[in-house]
Amino acid sequence: MTAAALVAAPSPEPGRDCPLCPRLHDFIADWRRREPSWFNAPVPTFLPPEGEDAVRLLIVGLAPGLRGANRTGRPFTGDYAGDLLYGTLIAHGLARGEFKARPDDGLELVQTAITNAVRCVPPENKPVGGEIATCRSFLVPTIGRFPNLRAVLALGSIAHQSTVRALGGRVAAHPFRHGGRHEAGGIALFSSYHCSRYNTNTGVLTESMFVNVFKEIAAFLEE
Repeated sequence: MTAAALVAAPSPEPGRDCPLCPRLHDFIADWRRREPSWFNAPVPTFLPPEGEDAVRLLIVGLAPGLRGANRTGRPFTGDYAGDLLYGTLIAHGLARGEFKARPDDGLELVQTAITNAVRCVPPENKPVGGEIATCRSFLVPTIGRFPNLRAVLALGSIAHQSTVRALGGRVAAHPFRHGGRHEAGGIALFSSYHCSRYNTNTGVLTESMFVNVFKEIAAFLEE
């Protein structure tokens, strides 16, 4: 089964006031009152300027950070994880420009798109199982919207497991490990520890470990 053949939900992007996860909806509503200038909504997929047909790599994170993507409206923009991710993308030719942690910094993706397994910011950065499953109704058509997709990089075990399920695979048959690679749904699924500040500060993930994953992906895409 190819990515384009995946069963699609009505839309790959939730509406601004998506009500499907009441806890997340209420959490965002509270932050809209507290910080009305923030984005405070489901964060849309970040696409290259050439559009969907250009995408060969999809990166799937966990969820927007409260003061990161939830504030700025662009995945991995406004917190430490974005510094490492976008710097690595630029170094491997998968993004161009300069990352300044603002959605208007002019940075552009190259043959790459970035999304999250859960589109709304969760309290304490911890979505619950029902929310992850519900938001997969957007992850499935997000994967399916890219006709030339060859690879997916899942950042962290939750994103990995949700992506496996979105591709029609069994989690037990595709276990998460850093630097792992599986074939699922006709797509090469790569996995890495999440590039969060916590993981890098504790040594769970080093910059070289992260870069090595992208070296493998870049080599695969050049095949």
